Amino acid sequence: MLKNEKSIKDTYTSRETVESIVSQAQMKEVMYNQTPARYAFKSIMSGFLLAIVTVFMLAIKTQFSGALEGVVNLLGAIAFSLALVLIVLTNSELLTSNFMYLTVGWYYKALKLNKVMIIFIACFIFNIIGGLILFALMKFTHIMTPDMIKALTKTVDSKTIEATWYAILVKGIFCNFFINIGIYISLQFKDGLSKAFFIACGVVVFVFMGYEHVVFNAGLYAGMLFYNFDAVAWLDVLKNIVFAFIGNYIGGGIFVGLLYAYLNGHRDSLKI
Repeated sequence: MLKNEKSIKDTYTSRETVESIVSQAQMKEVMYNQTPARYAFKSIMSGFLLAIVTVFMLAIKTQFSGALEGVVNLLGAIAFSLALVLIVLTNSELLTSNFMYLTVGWYYKALKLNKVMIIFIACFIFNIIGGLILFALMKFTHIMTPDMIKALTKTVDSKTIEATWYAILVKGIFCNFFINIGIYISLQFKDGLSKAFFIACGVVVFVFMGYEHVVFNAGLYAGMLFYNFDAVAWLDVLKNIVFAFIGNYIGGGIFVGLLYAYLNGHRDSLKI
C-alpha cells in the first residue's frame, strides 16, 4: 500500500487564485479609502461599458429579427459578453464581480463587513450613473431606433411586470454564479485571450438564458428614463432591483466567493 503523505494544504487546489482575489480586495479598499474619486470613475466606467454594449446587443437583435430566434439570442449573448471582458481587463469596478472579491476578502479577515457593504453600495450607485451618462449622451442621436426602443421596453416589461420575486431571485443566483465562476477560472490564466474566453463563457450563458443581472437591469431602466419613461412600472422595477441584488450576491458572493474561500483554507490561514 502506497503511503499517503498528503496534507490538508495539498487540497487547496486554487490557493494562488484565492490569494490573488484577497490582494485585489485589499487594493479596492485602499482605492476607495484613499482615492474615492478614482474608485468612482472606475465604477462609472463599468456602468458605461455595460450600457453601451447593451445598445449594441439591442441593435443586433432588431437588425437580425427575421432570423431564427435562438440564433439571434445567441448572437446577442455573444455580443454582450464583450462588456464584461472589457470591464475585467480594464480593471473597472463592477458590483457583481465585487460580490465575489470582497466576500473572499471578508472571509480571510482582510476587510471588515461594514466596509464591504459600503463599497457594494457605492459601486452600485456609480455603476448606475455610468448607464445614465451613456443614455443621456445618446438621447439626442438616432442610434436608438424605434425598433430598439420597442425591444428595450419588451425586455424591461418581462423583467419587472411579468416576473415574480422568486423567479428574479433564482435567476439572479444563476446569473452571477456563471459570471463569477468564469472570472474565477480566468484568474488562473496569465494571457489575455484565455482570460477573455472564460469571462465571456459565463456571460453568454446568463444572457442567452435570460438570467437577472442587477447592474445590467439598472442600465435598462436608465435607458427607459430617457426613451419610454411612461411605460415603466417603477414599483416592479424596485422589486427587480432588490431581488436581483440579493440573488446576484448569493450566486457570486456565496456560491462562488465564500465557497472557494472555504475550500482553500480556514479564516486565519492566509497571510498576504
